[in-house]
Amino acid sequence: MKNRIYKYFFYEFISYFSIVLFALTSIIWTIQAVNYLDLVTDDGHAFAIYLYYSTLTLPKIITKLIPFSFLLATFLTITKLDKDNELIVLWTSGLNKIYIVNLFFRISILIMLIQLFMTTIITPETLNYSRSVLKNSQLQFVPSLLKEKQFNDTIKHLTVFVDNKRENGEYENIFIRDDSSILTKVSTGSSTIFAKRGYLTSNEENLILIDGVIQKVDGDKTVNVISFEETTLNLLGLSTKTISKPKLQETSTLKIYNCLSGVSIETHNCNPGEKEMSNAKIEMNKRIGMPFFIPLISLISCFLLTTRKRKKFSNIQKYFCFFSSIIVLTASEITVRYSGVSLVYAATYYLIPIGLLPLVYFILIKKFKYENL
Repeated sequence: MKNRIYKYFFYEFISYFSIVLFALTSIIWTIQAVNYLDLVTDDGHAFAIYLYYSTLTLPKIITKLIPFSFLLATFLTITKLDKDNELIVLWTSGLNKIYIVNLFFRISILIMLIQLFMTTIITPETLNYSRSVLKNSQLQFVPSLLKEKQFNDTIKHLTVFVDNKRENGEYENIFIRDDSSILTKVSTGSSTIFAKRGYLTSNEENLILIDGVIQKVDGDKTVNVISFEETTLNLLGLSTKTISKPKLQETSTLKIYNCLSGVSIETHNCNPGEKEMSNAKIEMNKRIGMPFFIPLISLISCFLLTTRKRKKFSNIQKYFCFFSSIIVLTASEITVRYSGVSLVYAATYYLIPIGLLPLVYFILIKKFKYENL
């Protein structure tokens, strides 16, 4: 009988948890994906790269939303069962409330382990891979490079300016500053190109320039001027200057651990400086410590199982439990930002969930043990 009740509670919770997590993730991912459109319009990446990169950020969003989704799912599950009078049936049949508390606690441990796996392994790896996708991506949306009356420096060491674009797709008064011989392919030095007109070939692989000059600056500072009636610049293989090195949140947990333990300080994002080490500690604490707040939220939510004789007090208790859980989540976000400053702050961050768990559980046991229905 108990196993059947536990399965019913578990399926109700998982249903709400999945729906809430999916809905919130969809909303935030859509908003974030719109912001990433700059990868196409400004940086010139292909739409396929943009969609792939946006998809790879999903684990990061899911990881961030798991605690709040768990909170909402727990409240929705208990509220729904209470509203349908299913809880009263269970209590009157002799089921001890502490069994349901233990059930929600076990579910919270499962969700905690999932989030811990996400924060320490899945999210850093997918974010790091998404960075490599941008790094290895070539410029494919070439028209984004040629914008009217804008100095476009999307390509590193390359600046392009176009005065006007005609309706037939032809460009007027083109200026190109090539500091690394990306387009002109000279052995050393830089070059500046002026052209009265120009157009892209149908496959967008070449830029045809008409009636202009190329000023080449050699290594000995000698300036050579070459006039041309028509010349072709190959645009294949151009890469944008999107940040290619992984950020701290994109660095694997093992590398951060090796950095903090002094095993390896030569890796990227590992610097013996005080600020860098502090940031590394904060990132590590965020990955490991944040999931431990989920069991605490589950116990706070279980106060909703308390018998409520008046509807007025019932609503007050709901609000109190909900906002208490929100305060716990907020406290976790605030304290983790200071956890890398000193050992005291780090200890405070971990003691909030670990210290309050047995206290809240003891209060629940005492409350439900003598509760008369």
